[in-house]
Amino acid sequence: MINPLLSSWNGPFSNAPFSEIKNNHFLPAINEAIVQAKKEIEAIKEKKETSFENTIVALDRSGHQLDLISSVFFNLHSAESNDELQDLAQEISPLLTQYGNDIILDQDLFTKVKLVFDNEDLSSLTEAEKMLLKKTYKSFVRNGALLNETDKIKLREIDQELSKIKLEFGNHVLEETQRFEKHIVDKALLKGLPENAIEAAKMEAEHREKEGWVFTLDFPSYQAVLKYADDRNFRKEMHLAFNSKAFKGDKLDNKAIVLKIAKLRNQRAKLLGYPTHAHFVLEERMAKTPAKVTSFLNQLYEKAYPIAKKEMEELLAFAQLQGFRDELQSYDTAYYAEKLKQSLFNIDDEALKPYFSLDKVIEGAFGSAQLLYGIKFIERFDIDKYHSDVKTFEVLDENNDHLAVFYADFFPRKGKRAGAWMTSFQDQYEINGIDHRPHISIVCNFNKPTKDLPSLLTFNEVTTLFHEFGHALHGILSKSPFKSISGTSVYWDFVELPSQIMENWCFEKESLDRFARHYKTGELIPDELIAGIKASSNFMEATATMRQISFGLLDMAWHGDENIDDITDGVLLEDKAMKSTRLLTKIEGTNTSCQFSHIFSGGYSAGYYSYKWSEVLDADAFEYFKEKGIFDQDVARAFRKLLSSGGTIDPEILYREFRGRDASVDALLKRAGIS
Repeated sequence: MINPLLSSWNGPFSNAPFSEIKNNHFLPAINEAIVQAKKEIEAIKEKKETSFENTIVALDRSGHQLDLISSVFFNLHSAESNDELQDLAQEISPLLTQYGNDIILDQDLFTKVKLVFDNEDLSSLTEAEKMLLKKTYKSFVRNGALLNETDKIKLREIDQELSKIKLEFGNHVLEETQRFEKHIVDKALLKGLPENAIEAAKMEAEHREKEGWVFTLDFPSYQAVLKYADDRNFRKEMHLAFNSKAFKGDKLDNKAIVLKIAKLRNQRAKLLGYPTHAHFVLEERMAKTPAKVTSFLNQLYEKAYPIAKKEMEELLAFAQLQGFRDELQSYDTAYYAEKLKQSLFNIDDEALKPYFSLDKVIEGAFGSAQLLYGIKFIERFDIDKYHSDVKTFEVLDENNDHLAVFYADFFPRKGKRAGAWMTSFQDQYEINGIDHRPHISIVCNFNKPTKDLPSLLTFNEVTTLFHEFGHALHGILSKSPFKSISGTSVYWDFVELPSQIMENWCFEKESLDRFARHYKTGELIPDELIAGIKASSNFMEATATMRQISFGLLDMAWHGDENIDDITDGVLLEDKAMKSTRLLTKIEGTNTSCQFSHIFSGGYSAGYYSYKWSEVLDADAFEYFKEKGIFDQDVARAFRKLLSSGGTIDPEILYREFRGRDASVDALLKRAGIS
């Protein structure tokens, strides 16, 4: 039987043949691709002459088929998972880790890399070639190439264990999310909820062959309850379920796992000569050191905390005017904040939703990209996809030449993890004068259309879509000669700039007037609603900032403590790390770390601060757009260069070239109203 993963991909853009792929194709395909990739490495080692081209460039191009197959597998593992894929991941992940270690710890290969690094005439290289050489050499050193054989074996063991246990962490969170349901038959509990949330819950119940309504921990369902349900006990039950995921002392509990991940990471860092995992990670970030990260978070804390305390006091006073006579809890804040926002700005999500049907918001994102960068998105129906919900597009440049393939996957379903993210199935790179264009995807979890309503987005979901679309543009516009430094392969505290800056177009009338139309009447969003969006843009922003700071400090507590190996109680560590940022009493039975996928199974360990760091960049950059015009072509061209450069140029230099100076925190503080 022919394995489609190992055959030629004959779609219109050599896209993945999803409809032909079965779960049992993955493991043999991965094994075969590893064999082929190792042959490519052996060919590099066997070259008698050692040069930049036949060593560094050849290494960047090696393992291409393995990269393609792995991307398909792990993207499906996140967006279209099942028990069989999760079991396969436990086999495949260690294989890939071992393969990576076989390369990075290969002394003969490193000797060749080091020979080029030590002797290459840098004046003969382009800036991209210099960056590739530097990153290739450092990747070997940072992964143990200079270790003795005993320590190399230790490193392999740590990496193998980490690859398995991180998957286990993520699987626990996913299973916890999927196994919860709140089944309601008493209609009185639905009081306060918007019609679309009730209709979605009814559809979920029908899907599960139950009477009444079913609410889940998928974010649209959960958020609707927390923001709108009048029944406080209903909100409390949902909040506890959401915030106690993998923290119940059962087989899905992650308490021991997060401790183990943190300790393994710390041991790995020390083996490589770094005081902590944070020191190791931040060496390759704009922030550079844990001390600078902590200083940055503390700077924001000093500005935000007093204002956040005042915001909470004002929220409690407002709640009391509504008859509330208790201590404000975490499951009360979204509910009363939404009502307070309505009273202050005469605006609420339910009034906005009719103007933000998903199809129109997609048009708005595509239209913004066309106005800024001249690119067009054409829906295609001949590109294979992994689920019927997925939409597929060809992206054309300003000359109508092919630029990228774009997948969009918007709705929650069983087997799809929560949240929103951008990913790629194929990266951009150049070889033999041919520019291989990327295959980019964004994945979200918005309400599905019902029998009577299209998918209507909250304003927060609108900004989420624009955010992930910004990441997508970073990949789509990539123009790098080398795969390992193309697209979003940049410093993690820089990677959020292209995404976060796109959110700004959601607040501007000139942009909103292009897509915010009532789904029934086609009426443009009224000016008073736009004014309300603008006026409320920093509503309770200090509180939101404190939340992000608390996550950043928790991340650093797990990854920046030299003595983490001595920690036996992760719950105590979390309480201590987050104590100074708490604005409300902690609810017993809840925990952040056990479900903190960003830092324990994603790529943000010792890097969660980067969301706020990137906000400094995005606020400062958008100030430049506003000075010249939000669709100004000169500014857009300059920003496109920043996007297309990927990791070929140091981000500080890239930003300075775009802005004419370094970024200033002032624009962020001004925008947030906490200056």
